Amino acid sequence: MTKQQYDYLIVGAGLFGAVFAREARLAGKSVLIIDKRDHKGGNIYCENVAGINVHKYGAHIFHTSNQRVWDYVNQFVSFNRYVNSPVANYRNKLYNLPFNMNTFYQLWGVTTPAEAKAKIEEQRAPYRRTEPQNLEEQALYLGGKDLYETLIKGYTEKQWGRPATQIPSFIIKRLPFRFTFDNNYFDDLYQGIPHGGYNALIDGLLEGIEVRTGVNFFENREDWEALAGKVLYTGKIDEFFDKCLGELEYRSLHFETEVLDCENYQGNAVINYTEAEVPWTRIIEHKHFEFGKQEKTVITREFPHEFSKDNEPYYPINDARNNAMLAEYKALAAKPENAAKYLFGGRLADYRYYDMDDTVEAALALTDQVFGG
Repeated sequence: MTKQQYDYLIVGAGLFGAVFAREARLAGKSVLIIDKRDHKGGNIYCENVAGINVHKYGAHIFHTSNQRVWDYVNQFVSFNRYVNSPVANYRNKLYNLPFNMNTFYQLWGVTTPAEAKAKIEEQRAPYRRTEPQNLEEQALYLGGKDLYETLIKGYTEKQWGRPATQIPSFIIKRLPFRFTFDNNYFDDLYQGIPHGGYNALIDGLLEGIEVRTGVNFFENREDWEALAGKVLYTGKIDEFFDKCLGELEYRSLHFETEVLDCENYQGNAVINYTEAEVPWTRIIEHKHFEFGKQEKTVITREFPHEFSKDNEPYYPINDARNNAMLAEYKALAAKPENAAKYLFGGRLADYRYYDMDDTVEAALALTDQVFGG
């Protein structure tokens, strides 16, 4: 019989698990991390291609206004000055994001905030008396026809894999309008990319901690659990409980990456493609995250699609049905016999979309709870 060798077994070597592991080690606990992928870092893992740090699982830009989170990650890495300023391509015309004075000028030729506000109100007028019942009606109610058809409709329908009339209105609770010429996508106080990429952050967090990759927890689960006094599980919560209450739904992605024999392909790290006829939602040119000067460049096209057992879960579908099921799984996890042995955390276990700062904040909150701050 396998004997206990560690205080904690952490299932998942992503950011949440790495933060918890580091704090557990500082608290004097012995830790083993396992991950089914062949690398550490989860979805923030970077792969070096042609001397460029490629965000293997989609663009990740660290941003936060949480001072504790910012100070925490800066223990392990320093950050560059990258500011996320995506561009939208609609029928070969370019528009700045988020919606700001540059966008309004590109759409309508307006040059002052007063002109832009008046144009938005004019665009909204036909839809004001409608109580929005779906995403299309909500977007029209908030911003009118031009913004919706140019920058929202096609992109959103590709992202969710269904017509906007079949997507719940709460997906777009509001449209952030900026009446300044500011293309910075985030309002957060701090923003950037780690010098050396995200692998440097994960390596710093996991220094001195045993990590085994290419390991599936669900194969020989009893043996893995027997190795530790407690288990932190960061994977899909329904899978942990053998989907006994039903299967939670996700949207997934796949990526097509290629090396191009040119120095600069699109001039920006992220360009969204908002027309329905283009099958990908965006193209990422990775070198621009770190202001690269390499002779070649690497681009990735991102394609959303339905989730299945053969691909990765990325975006939870937090509608009423799935949230009710999640509540049942949370109640199951909280039962004394489970709470005594298991901890749960991270985007999959919590079934919610986390930015990286949210992940660090949630992991630190759990370590405060477990180890007393």
